[in-house]
Amino acid sequence: MWVPAKFRSKVLAEPVRRPQLIEHSSDKNKNKNLETRPQQHPILSAQQHSISQELHGKKPAVFKMPVDYSKWDALELSDDSDVEVHPNVDKRSFIRAKQNQIHQQRFERKNKIETYKYERVVNDGLLKRINALLAALESHSADADKRSPDELMFMAIMETAGDSPNEAPPPPPAGVHTQEKEQPTYSKMMAALVDQVKAKVDEDKPENRFAAYVEDVKSHKAKVEDLQRQLLEELDSLEKEEGRKITSENIHTGFDSSHVTKGKAEDKSTGEAKKSTQKAQTVEVLNPQALGKPLLTKKSDGQQSSGADADADEPMGGDDDDEDEVEASELGKKFASIKAGDYRTCLEFISQHPEVVAEKETDGLLVLAFNSAIDGAYELARQCVHQALLLQYCRALGRDGVRMFFKRITTPGHQAQKVFFDDVNSTFARIKSRAKEIEKQRAQEEAEGTGGVEQIQLHAVDPNTTINIQIPPENSSDPAEIKAKELFNAFPPGLQRALESGSLDEVNKVLGKMSVEEAEEIVAQLSEGGMLSVEEQIIDATTEEGQKALKEFEEQEKAAQQEQAAEQAALSKYSDDPE
Repeated sequence: MWVPAKFRSKVLAEPVRRPQLIEHSSDKNKNKNLETRPQQHPILSAQQHSISQELHGKKPAVFKMPVDYSKWDALELSDDSDVEVHPNVDKRSFIRAKQNQIHQQRFERKNKIETYKYERVVNDGLLKRINALLAALESHSADADKRSPDELMFMAIMETAGDSPNEAPPPPPAGVHTQEKEQPTYSKMMAALVDQVKAKVDEDKPENRFAAYVEDVKSHKAKVEDLQRQLLEELDSLEKEEGRKITSENIHTGFDSSHVTKGKAEDKSTGEAKKSTQKAQTVEVLNPQALGKPLLTKKSDGQQSSGADADADEPMGGDDDDEDEVEASELGKKFASIKAGDYRTCLEFISQHPEVVAEKETDGLLVLAFNSAIDGAYELARQCVHQALLLQYCRALGRDGVRMFFKRITTPGHQAQKVFFDDVNSTFARIKSRAKEIEKQRAQEEAEGTGGVEQIQLHAVDPNTTINIQIPPENSSDPAEIKAKELFNAFPPGLQRALESGSLDEVNKVLGKMSVEEAEEIVAQLSEGGMLSVEEQIIDATTEEGQKALKEFEEQEKAAQQEQAAEQAALSKYSDDPE
């Protein structure tokens, strides 16, 4: 602020007045040191008072938050680009060489650490055996005057050799002692130590040979212990050096967090109820090998399997882990029940249950639409097609495009709305047309009497032959019969009882309850195991039964000839047609 000259001296000479606290006379003794510390204004805040004190020279206003960067001092960078080199030295080559040097030193340091750790483990095992040898020698000290020292040494070696359960040391880690093809066993180490002790005693020729043996073994023990101490010191030094620097290998996940959107509690309870129902339906069977056969699966098209449904007396439970047929799930049916055109509810449902956008849900709704069209429920079929294609479009657009898709199809006159409804109409038209074709085909089959379920039945082609059933024996050494018995044991109990009865009609009843594919596989296994044999039938015409069978055979031959003649006449009728 500019001040005129005539007032300048007066302004500068006048001291700045500071607010003073009024001290009560009764508080003089309590606040003796009040004048020595700065007084805070009763109205100003603590920060304003601190700034005021700084302006008047009382104390500095310091506002600092210390940040400790010392932990990054140990960071080791192998490619530091800020390094300064001599002008005559290529900087890139220098950095590359420095990087290789750091990596090589790090590798050598780790290899030494692993080597020292392994050597300490081996030396610990050797020390145990040296201590055992010393204990065995000292136990024979009373016999030193009676027996030869060499004999006592041999006895001590034999005693300690039987006490060691693991003769071979542990295998070295990767990269440790690679120059040695085979690591010597502890027995070889102890044998070499005893040879050295004997050579030393033979060279010195002491008076008390046994005592010399003991002293030399103790000296070897002291050497191994001193080596262990040196290895420990070197290991501690290398580990400190390794931990002094922060490298990329020290990087690890400090903390991690994830969030999963869960469904409603009612959906969870429904899933648990399904699991409990499936577990409750599992029963124990007498023939567990049959459960592993692919023939024991239940089909969804109404056909019977060769397992539980082919054997009504003994129901068996199959595994639920096999691949199921495509069908609409409970979640998909809930989505299909939403009225077509209520896109707000559809969007909320997809947001709460994102798993409904899966491809299997779309396929399940289309199957439900097809079945509804066959039953004549065309409105329900159209509703399922609409919801299925809605899920298909949402899945194709991805998570981010779902809201944009709903916004566009709800906009009147938008191109996306036209494309979507055209797709719905064409898909529903195809399903409806195919359903009508199936209805027409079924009606035609019923009129002609050719409808029903296709079955596999066993009959002899030649009237002069019969099909006999042979059950493989229980105890047999023939490999073919053993294999046939394994096939027989894998059959359902109902089929086993039918085969044991020896009646072809009973076998046909069981085969009639199976699907065509399963029945064909059963027949193939019966032929493979030799359980079906075709034999020529001998008719005795002298008996009443033989004459009756002969008469039936002649009638069958006559009918076959008439049928063949009718076919030839039908062919000759159209022989002159140029088309």
